[in-house]
Amino acid sequence: MAKKELTYRGKLADELKNMNLNDFIKLVPSRARRTLKRGLNEQQKKLLLKVKMFRDGKLKKPIKTHCRNMIVIPELLGATLHIYNGKEFIPVEITYEMLGKYLGEFAMTRKKVEHSAPGIGATKSSAAMSVK
Repeated sequence: MAKKELTYRGKLADELKNMNLNDFIKLVPSRARRTLKRGLNEQQKKLLLKVKMFRDGKLKKPIKTHCRNMIVIPELLGATLHIYNGKEFIPVEITYEMLGKYLGEFAMTRKKVEHSAPGIGATKSSAAMSVK
């Protein structure tokens, strides 16, 4: 079986890594395109700088960020970012499938509601039960 090549909108992995931001903007969906055309804010620029420092070996600690509105661009590929979800930092490894999406989409802020068994007094019949 042949190994599937990693592509994003028809572009191979090597092409994406060598692509500048203006060419990548043309590939992403409209919402992300409009956001990237406005330019990166200071928080996003600082995050990109940290990723570059980590790749060069100047930074040893894991990259933690509160910047959930950062769009995944090819410069972030392969990096492991710890994204804040409001309570804790969730480690997320950036892959090709994440390109053009926001970092906040990968660190959920709400947990699934899980209820245990009903307690004493929850229903009329359980109110008459003896407490052991």
